[in-house]
Amino acid sequence: MSESRLRDQICEMARSLYGRGLTHGSTGNISARTDDGGLLVSPTGTSFGRLDPARLARFDAAGKHVSGDKPTKEMPLHSAFYDTRGTAGAVVHLHSCHSVALSLLEEPGEDFLPPLTPYSVMQLGRVTLLPYFMPGDAAMGDAVRGLAGKRSAVMLANHGPVVAGKDVEAACNAIEELEATAQLALMTRGMGPRGLTGGQVTQLVKTFDLEWDA
Repeated sequence: MSESRLRDQICEMARSLYGRGLTHGSTGNISARTDDGGLLVSPTGTSFGRLDPARLARFDAAGKHVSGDKPTKEMPLHSAFYDTRGTAGAVVHLHSCHSVALSLLEEPGEDFLPPLTPYSVMQLGRVTLLPYFMPGDAAMGDAVRGLAGKRSAVMLANHGPVVAGKDVEAACNAIEELEATAQLALMTRGMGPRGLTGGQVTQLVKTFDLEWDA
């Protein structure tokens, strides 16, 4: 994909997320790999609803900021995914309401999301709930690096989800699935919902060659 088209796609997908209330105000950030190994990153303090393709921060393959506006303060978080997951072509971070709400009710650890539907298992694998970090804290990146590339999605407690995907569309689709599953978990909390059985999860993992038990 040309860089011009990638810039447009980042802004189009961000506007879609914003328009449907999946992030608000100037919250959230998004990045994507360019064909030359660099990065395009949403600027700090910008709204997903009003991103300008020409003003996206541009990094070269060595990680140097070469053009565009100042990038999001969550760059350590994005860099950690790219450095530990060779398949990562895009990273999205939102402040989506239901996933944040669920994070307030759970303790940090594995399996933040229950396996309620096959699609959350297929698009996300297991999701780790990380502890609270102050926004912009480089320790968030350290926590992701500590997972050694074994997770494509994490939830930052009291903050929001972060998902890496093979490209912008895949990452956005997956983070929407995370928010929808969090909403289902909240809607059925305490009601004894019938989730997927261990055998059903195992079948999905084997059929679609998913990351799950790593």
